[in-house]
Amino acid sequence: MKLLQRWFGQPKAIRRWALASVVANVGIIVTGGAVRLTESGLGCPEWPKCTADSLVTTPEMGIYGVIEFGNRVLTFALVAIALGALVAAWLRIPRRRSLVKLALLGMLYVPVQAVIGGITVWTNLNPWVVGLHFLASIPLVALSVALYARSGEPDGAVVPLVPRAVVLLSRGLVGVAFAVIVLGVVVTGSGPHAGDADTPRNGMDPALMSQLHADLVWLLLGLTVALIAALHAVKAPEAAKRTAYVLLVVELLQGVIGYTQYYLDLPVLLVGMHMLGAGVLWVAAMAVPFSLRRREPLVEGAQVLHYEIHGEREGDRIVEKEPAA
Repeated sequence: MKLLQRWFGQPKAIRRWALASVVANVGIIVTGGAVRLTESGLGCPEWPKCTADSLVTTPEMGIYGVIEFGNRVLTFALVAIALGALVAAWLRIPRRRSLVKLALLGMLYVPVQAVIGGITVWTNLNPWVVGLHFLASIPLVALSVALYARSGEPDGAVVPLVPRAVVLLSRGLVGVAFAVIVLGVVVTGSGPHAGDADTPRNGMDPALMSQLHADLVWLLLGLTVALIAALHAVKAPEAAKRTAYVLLVVELLQGVIGYTQYYLDLPVLLVGMHMLGAGVLWVAAMAVPFSLRRREPLVEGAQVLHYEIHGEREGDRIVEKEPAA
């Protein structure tokens, strides 16, 4: 019972499970990329079984079957972590409904992602469906980041730490980051790494899509620099500035990898690193808006005091309000 309490019942337990969820969901982006980069996308030609007659891979399917089946097994790890987060949110003392709702959404979303993965197999790795499977991880990462952030703060009213214009800039930055990832998926669908040697590509011009993707990346960089300048101008908290600088560093590293892989004709290792960078970039972008506000402690069942109705408090004195003119 003590072990159960330590793993699930303590207030900090949900934060640990949320962090594990962030790491796991970024990780499955990378392993899904490995399936495609090794041409193992149809290593298991059926779904939910690996073959019509076997739930698991068989020796005849070779390394491709092992890689594809291994990625499928990782889905169960996501389910286990999402379930752990939900249990931790439910058993937390005191229980917070906001955390339970976020954890439940994450738990329900994992099977949706798995079904989309099955559809990619049924459609013989249609590049648009494969892209959708990648993008399905983005909301799941966002839920995990939100759960991590919310588990470290109370449930009271939101107090902005910067002017509204800066908040809107941060939200626009997140939107552009999402657009960068979406266009990156389109670029990937037009490139050579299809997941299987016989899989067609999406028909888009790779050079044009790469150029549009790069243009959005430069826009994202510009918005991030503008945000950092704004945070310094309004004297934002140091934690908010650090979060923005971390995002800038991730963007620069991701940009270096992206340009390098493009000019080296998309080597597998660099493409895999770029996919990892996409997941990390999304986490860093999602963290920015959370760093620009705080929440007040929630006092449940609080009663309105006498001085809040009839007077005003000055230190330890209650001063009667002046009658309205």
